[in-house]
Parts: sequence; C-alpha cells; structure tokens
Amino acid sequence: MLVLTRKVGESIKINEDVKITVIEVKGRNIRLGIEAPKTTKVYREEVFLKIMEENKTAANTPVGFDPGKITEFISDKLKK
Repeated sequence: MLVLTRKVGESIKINEDVKITVIEVKGRNIRLGIEAPKTTKVYREEVFLKIMEENKTAANTPVGFDPGKITEFISDKLKK
C-alpha cells in the first residue's frame, strides 16, 4: 500500500484522468473530492462490497426465480 500525506487543497493523481483532492479535515473525518470520467465508477468501499455480494447472489439465483420479486429481494438484502 502506498501511503501519502496531503494537506487541504493538495491532490493525488491516478493515471491521467483521476484526481483526488483533500477538501476538508475535521477531527477524524476527511472530505475528499474525486474528479474522474463519467465512465469511471467510484464507490465507497462498503457500497462496492455490497454490490459484489449482490452480484454473486444473483449469479447463484436458481432458474425460475420470479422476476417480479427482484426489487423486493434486493431491497431486503440492502437492509441487512
């Protein structure tokens, strides 16, 4: 893991098209601004892991699953 120290207003570049800027530091919280192309998906880690879990569950869903219940199924999983 690369560990960098940045101050408010300073940035980190990833490749040519992603820029992460420290916006604010308040106690233990840090606000970051992320500039990236619209085609680059940026998620908080916990959201990304939930998406991966849902994708895995969906891939293992038996044939014959009622498509009308997909919204209910996903909603129930996200509440956990």
